[in-house]
Amino acid sequence: MTVDVIIEDPRWTDLPALAGRAADAALAHMGLDPALCEMSLLGCDDARIAVLNAEFRDKPGPTNVLSWPAEDLAPEQEGAAPHPPEPDFEGEIALGDIAISYDTCAREAAEAGKPLADHVTHLVVHGLLHLLGYDHIRDGDAALMEALEVEILGKMGIDDPYRD
Repeated sequence: MTVDVIIEDPRWTDLPALAGRAADAALAHMGLDPALCEMSLLGCDDARIAVLNAEFRDKPGPTNVLSWPAEDLAPEQEGAAPHPPEPDFEGEIALGDIAISYDTCAREAAEAGKPLADHVTHLVVHGLLHLLGYDHIRDGDAALMEALEVEILGKMGIDDPYRD
């Protein structure tokens, strides 16, 4: 997969490798050829993601991850699979953009007692599923998305992030 990683916060030393591995695993699990897919990933801090969160979601303050799908693939029916992404005329699939905050990710990982790399991998998978049309607003959609995250992460040797 082509992941165009933009690092604004120098603490994101492992982000390109983690993102590539997470994206490849998620896309393969979803039956998509990672070689045909591309996305952008911004590794930033809480100050930057707070601005993005306010601008695009009208929510004050930082969050862990944000995503901007290239197209709306969301299903009409709750709990249904999203529409598959279509390749462009060159056969490539532009998925969209993700931003991830180091400060929030590090804090959440420490609070949960899990390795930062595992939490970041989870959030990249989570953001990528958003790019593919999955969401967690409706209960049925949330159950489907979380189950996929658990399956993908399990194949990568990462524990269920939703289990206490």
